[in-house]
Amino acid sequence: MKIVVIGGTGLIGSKVVDCLHRKDQEPVPASPESGVNTLTGEGLAEVLEGASVVVDVSNSPSFEDEPVMEFFKTSSTNLLAAESDAGVGHHVALSIVGTDRLPESGYLRAKVAQEKLIGESSIPFTIVRATQFFEFAVRIADEATDGEVVRLPHVRFQPIAADDVAAAVCEASQGSPADGVIAIAGPEQFSFDEFIQRALAVKGDPRTVVADPKAPYFGTELEERSLVPTNAAHLGEIRFDDWVARSASE
Repeated sequence: MKIVVIGGTGLIGSKVVDCLHRKDQEPVPASPESGVNTLTGEGLAEVLEGASVVVDVSNSPSFEDEPVMEFFKTSSTNLLAAESDAGVGHHVALSIVGTDRLPESGYLRAKVAQEKLIGESSIPFTIVRATQFFEFAVRIADEATDGEVVRLPHVRFQPIAADDVAAAVCEASQGSPADGVIAIAGPEQFSFDEFIQRALAVKGDPRTVVADPKAPYFGTELEERSLVPTNAAHLGEIRFDDWVARSASE
């Protein structure tokens, strides 16, 4: 079965492609580097010819409010139209747990817009909402840093390894469309500030994390359970300590 992976050369996309190969499918990674551009529509008709499933794990190069909204609305509109023309039977998209609860975040508003376009299209779909990745801990800290201090709220946090995210997306692409949302999360819960402090320590990063209930997370304040799923259909298998140990050996 031909499965086109939009963003197929990125962190998650490359892992999804590997997973599909192991399942004896025919994954086709698509990105601007391969001549497929969802913003302009270039190469979409050609790459989608004969495709049964499209997996969209692409991301905006900018997290600023206007560019990120433009990216997800334009790319999703072009992609869904091309899929309709090609007769694609299942659209799988990666999104974020908490997207619908944090409207003050420009990035998450853009993800809501993307999900709305998918839900309103004629193509059967599955939206996989994941919690934050282990791999993004330092980036989260960078966004919340003031000098040598990282300010983050003391709320619940249930991060997941990128390998587990890719496995869940891969699995979703093999099944029937959910025509709805599937939430996935890591196997452990932490306090947000304490987890980021732990992740920085693993990297030998000297910054100190301070619990601050008013500290924004990508433009929005968080409540106790803003970043954890209310009902995760799938929990990852990789615990943080095991991920750290494996990362150190690679």
